[in-house]
Amino acid sequence: MLYANPTGSRAEDLAAAVRFESYDEALEAANLVSRPVGLLDLEHFEANARDLVKRACGKPIRVASKSLRVRRALEHTLGMPGYAGVLAFTVQEAVWLAESGIKDVVVGYPCTDPSALRDLAASDVARETVTLMVDDIEQIDLLDRAAPGHQVIRVAIDMDAAYRPVRGISIGAARSPLRTSADVTRLAVSLLRRSNIRLVGLMAYEGQIAGVGNAASGLKGAAVRAMQGASAADIRARRAEAVAALNTLVDLEFVNGGGTGSLESTAREPAVTEVAAGSGLFGPGLFDGYRHFQPKHALFFGLNVVRRPGPSTVTVLGGGWAASGPAGQDRLPTVAWPPGLKYHATEGPGEVQTPLSGDAARHLALGDTVFFRHAKAGEPAERLLQIAVYSHGSIIDSWPTYRAEGKAFL
Repeated sequence: MLYANPTGSRAEDLAAAVRFESYDEALEAANLVSRPVGLLDLEHFEANARDLVKRACGKPIRVASKSLRVRRALEHTLGMPGYAGVLAFTVQEAVWLAESGIKDVVVGYPCTDPSALRDLAASDVARETVTLMVDDIEQIDLLDRAAPGHQVIRVAIDMDAAYRPVRGISIGAARSPLRTSADVTRLAVSLLRRSNIRLVGLMAYEGQIAGVGNAASGLKGAAVRAMQGASAADIRARRAEAVAALNTLVDLEFVNGGGTGSLESTAREPAVTEVAAGSGLFGPGLFDGYRHFQPKHALFFGLNVVRRPGPSTVTVLGGGWAASGPAGQDRLPTVAWPPGLKYHATEGPGEVQTPLSGDAARHLALGDTVFFRHAKAGEPAERLLQIAVYSHGSIIDSWPTYRAEGKAFL
């Protein structure tokens, strides 16, 4: 039996103990004894999907593939009410998804890879269903050189959504150079002069709202929430102006915005026709710092105990799965079960071994599984070949990751 070290209420601790013991028993019953192992709690996954739809206030959700990187998970989500289309992260991925049967794929980032652009232009299916992201006419020039011809390529304009409260300060992702409606309009006019380009959409991602936790107490939390409120008002006005300007030139098919952390504020904008989300389906560690929503923990990875350096310390094989972004403790995996285990301050999670200390270590035997949650949603798929799908006490399926399907896009 997995060891339970109480951390919350008695009922919460008991429920967690029962669930993690069920995970372990289900993996063993399915003969999934090799580690590392990925496990998706399908009940939690689907509950998160329904909650995202509720928070989107009637706007369709485009699924961010970067936050899943499991094609079966994408397809499962798209089969649920409230979801439409995929927000991909590379052109190669978008072409693959389109040719696999996903009918509406927007690439969220520009592409300058000649080979990928040629593949897009050469695919009848991809030209009909994939939309490229652009923020500079040079990106279109690269497309012309890579794939000359008369094929028409769908494109959308990426608009900067960072918040700049005063000159010289920018809060948010460093993305597009296009900040104002005038900037967007100038590029749109240039695009409309190209016979091989069809302008169909606008995107603006407010990462400072969607991807920054706001649950901290005291002045820090208040400052973050104040920034996010001001930023939401700022991007609402700028996005509406840009959409109004574009609508005098072209009939847009979509205006995309937001992310898991900003669904409510983005969906309330009249100019926005759809929102994007993906991470909230898995509920990774970075979302523990939000106060207006709490996704269920749906995705875990398990590692084996292989050593006992001391009576209250065990070592698992592997574990150094740090998340992308600014280096810090919040980018490290968190121990999901058993509770009470901590990293060694001088070693942390390592490439081939990770020592963990705490009272729970005294009750772990060699070969036992320690379950972790990654800080970010899609990145574990770069370490795993399969995700075991758990539902109602059993492993009901195994979903291959992109890597297992032979795809390594970034």
